[in-house]
Amino acid sequence: MPRIIDNIESHLLPILRESLLVAQRADFCVGYFNLRGWQSIDTYIDHFLGGDLSCCRLLIGMQQAPQELLQQSLSLLKRSNNIDKATSARLKKQIVQDFCQQLTWGNPSNRDQAALQRLTKQIQSGKLVIRLFLGYNLHAKLYLIHRQDVNNPTVGFLGSSNLTFAGLQQQGELNIDVLDHDACAKLQKWFNDRWFDAWCWDISSDIVNVINESWARESLIPPYHIYLKIAYHLSFEARAGLAEYKIPRQFDQDLLDFQKSAIKIAARYVQRRGGVLIGDVVGLGKTRIASILAYILQEDYDLEILIICPKNLLTMWEDYSYKYKLRAKIIPLSQVMQELPNLRRYRVVIIDESHNLRNREGKRYRVIQEYINTNESRCILLTATPYNKNYLDLSNQLRLFIQEDTNLGIRPERLLESLGGEIEFNRRYQSPVRSLAAFEKSDSPDDWRDLMRLYMIRRTRGFIENNYATEDEQGRRYLKFADGSRVYLPQRQLKTIKFDLQDSVYARLYSEAVVITLNGLKLPRYGLGNYLIKGCKGTGEEETILKSLSRAGKRLMGFCRTNLFKRLESGGYAFLQSLDRHILRNYIFLHAMAKNLPLPIGSQDPALLDTRYLDEDLVTQGEDESIETEETGGITGLEKEYQKRAEQVYQKYSGDYRKRFQWINTEVFKPALKKDLKSDALALIALLQTCGTWQPETDEKLEKLWQLLEENHPREKVLIFSQFADTVSYLVTQLQNRGVDKIAGVTGNSANPAEMVHHFSPRSNSQQVGEEIRVLVATDILSEGLNLQDCAIIVNYDLPWAIIRLIQRAGRVDRIGQKASQILCYSFLPAEGVERIIKLRTRLSQRLRENAEVVGTDEIFFEEEMDNQTLLDLYHEKSEVIDEEEDQEVDLTSEAYQIWKNAIEVDPSLKHTIETLPPVVYSTRCHSGTATHPEGVMVYLKTAGGNDALAWIDKQGNSVTQSQLTILRSAACHPQTPAIPPHPQHHQLVQKGTELIAEEENNSGSKLGRLTGAKFKTYERLKRYSQDSKDDLFAHEDLCKALDQLYHYPLRQSALDRLNRCLRTGISDQQLADLLVSLYQDDRLCIVHPQESTQEPQIICSLGLFQPS
Repeated sequence: MPRIIDNIESHLLPILRESLLVAQRADFCVGYFNLRGWQSIDTYIDHFLGGDLSCCRLLIGMQQAPQELLQQSLSLLKRSNNIDKATSARLKKQIVQDFCQQLTWGNPSNRDQAALQRLTKQIQSGKLVIRLFLGYNLHAKLYLIHRQDVNNPTVGFLGSSNLTFAGLQQQGELNIDVLDHDACAKLQKWFNDRWFDAWCWDISSDIVNVINESWARESLIPPYHIYLKIAYHLSFEARAGLAEYKIPRQFDQDLLDFQKSAIKIAARYVQRRGGVLIGDVVGLGKTRIASILAYILQEDYDLEILIICPKNLLTMWEDYSYKYKLRAKIIPLSQVMQELPNLRRYRVVIIDESHNLRNREGKRYRVIQEYINTNESRCILLTATPYNKNYLDLSNQLRLFIQEDTNLGIRPERLLESLGGEIEFNRRYQSPVRSLAAFEKSDSPDDWRDLMRLYMIRRTRGFIENNYATEDEQGRRYLKFADGSRVYLPQRQLKTIKFDLQDSVYARLYSEAVVITLNGLKLPRYGLGNYLIKGCKGTGEEETILKSLSRAGKRLMGFCRTNLFKRLESGGYAFLQSLDRHILRNYIFLHAMAKNLPLPIGSQDPALLDTRYLDEDLVTQGEDESIETEETGGITGLEKEYQKRAEQVYQKYSGDYRKRFQWINTEVFKPALKKDLKSDALALIALLQTCGTWQPETDEKLEKLWQLLEENHPREKVLIFSQFADTVSYLVTQLQNRGVDKIAGVTGNSANPAEMVHHFSPRSNSQQVGEEIRVLVATDILSEGLNLQDCAIIVNYDLPWAIIRLIQRAGRVDRIGQKASQILCYSFLPAEGVERIIKLRTRLSQRLRENAEVVGTDEIFFEEEMDNQTLLDLYHEKSEVIDEEEDQEVDLTSEAYQIWKNAIEVDPSLKHTIETLPPVVYSTRCHSGTATHPEGVMVYLKTAGGNDALAWIDKQGNSVTQSQLTILRSAACHPQTPAIPPHPQHHQLVQKGTELIAEEENNSGSKLGRLTGAKFKTYERLKRYSQDSKDDLFAHEDLCKALDQLYHYPLRQSALDRLNRCLRTGISDQQLADLLVSLYQDDRLCIVHPQESTQEPQIICSLGLFQPS
């Protein structure tokens, strides 16, 4: 009787091993061959000599899955079973590819790698020969072992076990041994007939190639190849966009290579995700990129375009729309409230300077968002400053076209890690974890980089220069158009114009007495909410005004105080004029209160406080200054004179200009309001009397500016910036009086800024004009969105308190098309140094923060504050101050694509090499560990959900970071970087990394449904219960299995109903656990589909960073 070998009572593997120990050759026939499984018996054939008489012949049959066989047998189509040469070659290629696929599964290990290398050597030495039978489906399992034994030269094993771990020892099988001589001879003939069949292919060398090209190879892979593989996969979106879209031929000559890339990638983002944020820094052609992108969408998908832009950019967009043949309607941002509610549907909306819409509480924001959502419009956002140290700036712009609960496909992983997982997130927040609302809870830069790589394209000037520019013979960097013409990239040169503070009116302005006075002001008009009588009610209209006073007052006080200091730095004329207006407005209030007349209230809209995009004057202006100054013969400093002027102005306010104000009864305010108004007015009058009347002829700062224009640069074009319209007006008037011609000023109140720009910079705007402007004085209204590169000299007459403004100002002239080799950036600073300015700003900052503690406000007035070191660097003319912040600002996809593109341009053969590198490959390079960059392994994994995930694991198995940008940059190396032998722990650390990523991916409360649902409640209660009660091992094991099924699969309706009923009745944890286990054991808990295989995560590659041992 034959012996039954079923892997239950007796196992095939030990019997096979014992038989092979005394064998001289063997013949195996299996339906499936696991390359890793060969290690179960590989050492037992090592004593074979090789060659036909002493080798193992392995015959692999072609088999089909049961479902395929059933489908084929029941098919209505008649198919021929005959095989031909082409078919057999195709099948062979397919099955060899399946062997490649085997080695992409699971985690690598030192043991598997050694075994696979032994398999290669046994094939190469002739000890193992592998053939593939393709004549027909062959599902046989036969093991014939030949030995030097007169009585029993051949032992056979026949049955169901494949040459796999499971087939040899793990799963139940049915095999028998065959010892009969005649039976063994017949089995040998059967084997030989198929071994020598015409459709039996030798694939020994193919298997060797599969292993030698896999992660298990013996040769070392260059670390540079792993670095490029990381960049290749991270740049998928960019590569897909570049392959999918083409630039229209008629526009190809107008574009530089980096602009073409941006258009194609952006087109993919818009089509796949509904929108894109083009955030290149100033001067890189965002308007042109958006225009041609809009043209592609218009022509390819027959879409019409709506453009929303600041008023001062209206003319520019009209020119671009005409040039690029856009079917577009252009609306200034100031008109959206009137235009959008009744506007017909436009399927593409371009929003220029979209940072102006960072406040989602604003009325303009809401009407634009509603239009986009109602019309399902695709969105193209343009901004050089996507956010200002607050990630909500980014999310608010994305919210224009993304619903807050839309599934983005990614989660804020760093936030979840800090909370302890997704279930804890769900407990704390009522937001879907893969939504924009979830990301808004995170303050991790890594989370926001992960999000913005899906929507944002952002390149800095340095990034373009490093990756796209070429150097000429003189060492100048340039970009090249398709026709060969060059665009040079100038260098920014910082210059300081120093004016003396000693023995001048500026000395009095910067004195300690001025600082003390300004810091001591109560500013009651900007904090009216603090003076309201408690419980006092106004009329219906007044009630709304009272609420706005309470809401905006504290912020307005801070901005008003800051503004006075800024005007002090700007110049004596602007400062003294602001004091005069402030005093007059206080007396207007005092006049109304004395006569028991209603108070005129200006705008309390907090949106006006965003001075980054408005003239600084507009913040605290409130009233119509032209009315106030009509009858002003100068700054008198006399109280009676102010009282007289206040009465005259009030009459005009309450007459012809009444509709410009809101009006409120004085009876709702405490007497302290009158007292503080008077106190501030008298303090400022004393200050005016101390400073005296402003004399332009003694203005040393003005004199230095005149010398710069007439002596240093008498013929060049010069662009002068000031924060204040008053200063702009003063400079234009005084410079004209001193003989400077061809000069003009532009402020937020200018009727047509674009016309001035065209006369100042006609070449860069493709305009034909008559007389050109040589000197243009402007507020920061011109610091964004306009082409001014006919000029290469800018002057910061007053120093903005935000460094970004200096950079934006330089960006007005440092743009594509600039001909000059240098951009000169002048800044005015005191000759004695910046210490007095630093002291002044420090005192103000301290006063504001003290005030914040008193009134309980949490507003931050200095989120963009220029630090002291920056001021010192400006004084010492360090030009790097006005270069953009590099590195952190480039979007991940663009950076990864550029790494890939640069590499294959230098060595085109790398494209095929990297693209054909199989998954799981690895390398190791020399690395000296530090506290922040320790020795360890970087792992790149494609998760079961299809997301990219990277992890850096140190030698102790701890996570260093999962920041994709940090890991990409830390993996960087040169093509010549040598590979070193892998660390013994390499594969073990890779496994740690994959477990970490998989654990985070699996820790998904989204599978549990709503927080208030029966599934979530049951899982949460019993998960805690199971952790607390582990006494009964078997009961605990059943409960864990039931919880696992509950977590991964949908509940049956009957189980859902029953759990709901029990939860409502107040069931105990023990009873709930018993119920769940009972439902699980009876297969009445969840709907489980065993045939649906779970998508497995896959290791893409890994890179070891170690010191050589």
